Amino acid sequence: MKICSLLPSGTEILFALGLGGQVIGVSDLCDYPVEAMSKHVVSRSKVDASALSSAEVEAEMRRLLEAGEELYQLDQEWLAKNIPDVVLTQDLCYFCEVDASQVIEAVDSLLHAPQVTVLQPKTLEEILASIKQVGAVCQAEVCADRLVVALQSRIDAVAATLHQTTVRPRVFSLEGVNPLVIGGHWIPDLLRLGGGVQDKYTPGCPAQRISWEEVVDYAPDKLYIDLCSSDLARNMREVPWLVAQKGWDQLPAAKSGEVYLIDHVYFSRPGPRVLQGLEIMAQLTHPALFSGLIPEGAVAKLDPRLALGCPPDRIAECFKPYPGVKFGAAVPRSP
Repeated sequence: MKICSLLPSGTEILFALGLGGQVIGVSDLCDYPVEAMSKHVVSRSKVDASALSSAEVEAEMRRLLEAGEELYQLDQEWLAKNIPDVVLTQDLCYFCEVDASQVIEAVDSLLHAPQVTVLQPKTLEEILASIKQVGAVCQAEVCADRLVVALQSRIDAVAATLHQTTVRPRVFSLEGVNPLVIGGHWIPDLLRLGGGVQDKYTPGCPAQRISWEEVVDYAPDKLYIDLCSSDLARNMREVPWLVAQKGWDQLPAAKSGEVYLIDHVYFSRPGPRVLQGLEIMAQLTHPALFSGLIPEGAVAKLDPRLALGCPPDRIAECFKPYPGVKFGAAVPRSP
């Protein structure tokens, strides 16, 4: 079977099911596991988010949409020569990856049209179901069932540990800055199952833009900044905008230093690594109960002593690796 995955979560699911050898094409964001980066890039964004600020990305995407252009380029010539049996795509967010409608239109004219499978999980439970969906389409049902059982056991382990406390800090998660965006979908699941209180947004709700006043009014004890499509380095570049907002220094999280920058890959990709996202949330929310769950280089924490009186343009210097490990080096994509 020849499989083409046009979204990172689909690629991660395929490799977790032992199907990496059957993957022949990926998107430009499919960078995990490392073996995925050797596959042919079939879908590529027209906007290089790594080189632009959030405001610049927003402006460029709006320009393309207003001009009637697609946000992603598909290598249709390659698709015609290497017709896959299965293509994985999504329709949750046309900003994040190529949309299902564009993919269906592109493959509809192929001599032997592949089976297009649309993944659209909106909750943690639906993420597990999407793994089984991929297993069924790619003839790996047994492996998918085993993987889901293993992932569910990790969810159960976090829940069992949290039974030791009744403390539930007020938590808030931001997936976009300037404009401010909450992730919705499975993010409220992760916040709640990780032992925090976040009753403003419900599991499965759509991602949505919010005002800074909503964050101030919520007064979170812990603030998680896991900006979509952003590693720690990009999060560092974006956080000065937040610190410059009125009321930042009055947030309980900012006063205590409970502000964390987190690599987005554990939250924005609805695949197996979302369980690492849950475990990261659990340890950051309840460090007295959990330890050893945070990958090296995944998190940076605000030092409130350094941040006191620090100007916004230097606030990145006040974030330190958590829990005291060096940042992991980025792996360059092969040409």
